[in-house]
Amino acid sequence: MTSQAQTRIQIEDPADKIIRHAGMLSGHLQARRQQMYPPDAQKSLRHFMTHEVSKLTSIPESTLKLMSNEGKGPVPARLENNHRAYTLAQINELRELFAAQRPADALRFLPHRRSGEHLQVLAVANFKGGSAKTTTSAHLAHYLALQGYRVLAIDLDPQASLSAMFGAQPEIDVQQNETIYAALRYDDERRSIADIIRPTYFTGIDLIPGNIEVMEYEHETPRYLSKGQSDSESIFFERLRLALTDVEDAYDVVILDTPPSLGFLTLGAIYAATGLLVTVHPAMLDVLSMSQFLLMMGDLISVIRDAGATMKQDFLRYVVTRHDPFDQSQVRVVTMLRHLFAEDVLTATAIASAAIETAGLAKRTLYELEPGNISAATTKRARESIDAVNDQVLALVLQAWGRA
Repeated sequence: MTSQAQTRIQIEDPADKIIRHAGMLSGHLQARRQQMYPPDAQKSLRHFMTHEVSKLTSIPESTLKLMSNEGKGPVPARLENNHRAYTLAQINELRELFAAQRPADALRFLPHRRSGEHLQVLAVANFKGGSAKTTTSAHLAHYLALQGYRVLAIDLDPQASLSAMFGAQPEIDVQQNETIYAALRYDDERRSIADIIRPTYFTGIDLIPGNIEVMEYEHETPRYLSKGQSDSESIFFERLRLALTDVEDAYDVVILDTPPSLGFLTLGAIYAATGLLVTVHPAMLDVLSMSQFLLMMGDLISVIRDAGATMKQDFLRYVVTRHDPFDQSQVRVVTMLRHLFAEDVLTATAIASAAIETAGLAKRTLYELEPGNISAATTKRARESIDAVNDQVLALVLQAWGRA
């Protein structure tokens, strides 16, 4: 065989192929992003009709219409059919207005946490991919903001799917030292967590985005641990909890979307959490994976306790996701989980739905969908399922605050 023929059939090295494919895919995705979302484009949240505002705030529709006619409160937009439509910022204005006017009912209109109620840090975890951690995190964040709570969402996953849901393209919009790594790193470039928080289009939610940079913490921590430092600032699992103390007065709830692995970031999230939500798809392979996750987490919690630290969690709950209640194999798995863990499994489940999948493809949650995007019956069923899950999580938060 001639050398020319050998050159033609030479097989590309797999490592070189990975690098080439990474460059090709990244370039293609950036080009698509530029096409779909020009550099000056911003993701926006839909308006809310009067009946939706009434349901969210408990202010009667008749009162809202009367206020609008009399020129009181925020001025809603008028749609082509002359119906009134409010932004979420205007809904929050209404909450503040009614809380000020009716001090005895202030908590009903403006539910921010009060003095003595500790910051709720909710970690959504499981190292099995496909357990709907990001979907659960995004829907919970949107739900809480719609109820009037102040939310900080932190993307701990280098894949940065939660960031993308909030319109932050990890390869373009998130620069060096702008992820949670900036607040956790061990060198002189460490920043206050307040400096890396950014507002989102969804009123009431701020974001710390992620990208591949967050993996630096997984690489840097073992090197730092080898130095034998022992002060609280240097203990890796303390760093996230300590960082959050700088901004805790500004928020009611922090939501941590963890990576699909049990590394230093996930362990720090579990330690910082006041509530742990373990998502699980009710299939036996997923449950086997969750078993390994819990065993490994138990070992690591023992390490934390041996170091003299204490966990301060108000609750642990399992959230059944992508659930098909008509699939008998899934029914058996859910029954098994409820038999083993009883009330630690939320009674509500997040059903598998085309509405959730379709919304996810557009980087949206069900709470952002305009009427008519997807069949009304499909959307209603999915929304009721997600609302039920989030209602139960909120009830746990309120119970931890002593309100329930």
